[in-house]
Amino acid sequence: MIKKLKENAAILGLIFSIVSAVFIIVLSIMFFTEQRLKNRLFDAGVDSVGSLFCAALFFGCMKQDGNGIGNLRSLIVLVSTNFAVNEAICYTVSVPEQSTICFTLCLISKLLDLVMIYLFYSYVKTTLGFKGKLAKLSEKIIPVLMLFETLVILSNIFFSTTFYLDPDGMYHSAALFWAEDIYLAVTSVLTAIMIIMSHNPRNQKVAALTFILFPLIEYVLMEGKFGNAAQYGMVLMSLIIMYCIIFIEKSKMLASTQTDLLIASKIQADALPPTAPAFEDFPQLILRGSMNTAKEVGGDFYDYFPIDENRICFLIADVSGKGTPAALFMMTSKTMIKDYAMTKDTTSEIFNAVNARLCEHNDEGMFATAWIGILDTRTMTLQYTNAGHNYPILLRKGQPCELIESVHGLFLGGMEFTRYKQDEITLEPGDRLLLYTDGVTEAHDRDNTLYGTERLVKILESTGDEPGEKALESILGDISVFAEGVPQFDDITMVVLTIKE
Repeated sequence: MIKKLKENAAILGLIFSIVSAVFIIVLSIMFFTEQRLKNRLFDAGVDSVGSLFCAALFFGCMKQDGNGIGNLRSLIVLVSTNFAVNEAICYTVSVPEQSTICFTLCLISKLLDLVMIYLFYSYVKTTLGFKGKLAKLSEKIIPVLMLFETLVILSNIFFSTTFYLDPDGMYHSAALFWAEDIYLAVTSVLTAIMIIMSHNPRNQKVAALTFILFPLIEYVLMEGKFGNAAQYGMVLMSLIIMYCIIFIEKSKMLASTQTDLLIASKIQADALPPTAPAFEDFPQLILRGSMNTAKEVGGDFYDYFPIDENRICFLIADVSGKGTPAALFMMTSKTMIKDYAMTKDTTSEIFNAVNARLCEHNDEGMFATAWIGILDTRTMTLQYTNAGHNYPILLRKGQPCELIESVHGLFLGGMEFTRYKQDEITLEPGDRLLLYTDGVTEAHDRDNTLYGTERLVKILESTGDEPGEKALESILGDISVFAEGVPQFDDITMVVLTIKE
């Protein structure tokens, strides 16, 4: 839905840019035929060429994606609009009977300039990554100054605060004309300082600074006149430079990162066991697993593997955080758990050893909730340890679901000297055990209602006679229907163990 809206906005922006260019070109024809307009042919020419470049530039970044692209497109549309408004001002200025229209257009032009400056600040802030105290201060000051200047400009409707039109329809600056430049000056200086201080390549910094420097140079050459065709032409040149240098380079870096993430995602998927393994030594067991990550790589994991000819181990875990850091911690944790499971006798000993190792040099404070079980198929005794994880759900044949409400210690990687305990239960033919991460129960709908354990229990009970993989499909399908239209915010991982009858 969101992606579709973005695509529609891009199409509308392109249509607007083209319509604006057509309007300017049609109006510019009159500048050749009406004597009073011939001295403004330069403005008409800049407006016409500039609007065509705006449409071409907008078309060039229509299919682009990445940080700041929305602000860049909006800047292009605003510059195109300013060309059109400037063209209309040139046509109506110095015509007494059209002074009201000209005055209104001047107000619109000045207000558009405010938005354009703010969008530029937002664009470079996003793409260059402003940080520190100055960035936080700017976040507070710039919107306040923008509101102040908006009120100053709108006050011209009632008083000649910063400009006025004389009886002949000519534009003049008023006594407080300098009040219009406070927001521009402060925002430009703050943004320029943050651009220079940012940790970005020099060519990207220079490209961003052109948005400030080019109009300033034109302002000096035009003897202190803002808001004319040449001014917006300079802004457009800056946008083209920023697009060619900043945006394209950032897009290349993003594409490279995406490629790396896809490779990492493939490596992570390959590290997980098969979703439908066949354990020849344990024909009475059916183990199935699934993981749907919220990002390219995730922090959840699961595993199941034989320890010897009589015992099989299965587990699930949820690492704090998301993305690449969580995925790296996940791979480390998974490897440690499997290694210690092959050498330790009990589930508590496994987690004691893993926790001690994870706490070593854990400067980032990463941790993982986890649940591990070892099933002895001779006695069908399940030994298990819960390290701060969600309660598993046990469905016994012909009975309602029950939660295995045991927690045997803090999450893994939390405190080095944590000592874990363990419990045991006996499983029977027809029993089904579901392990899951909080991405299941904390999935939410458009009203922010959580999926919850109660709903999960009901759907699990309805899958009593279904094969393990069908049970997982039913749960995932129900979550999908419940959370339709809401982006997945957390990894959704499950393991289901079924004892054949």
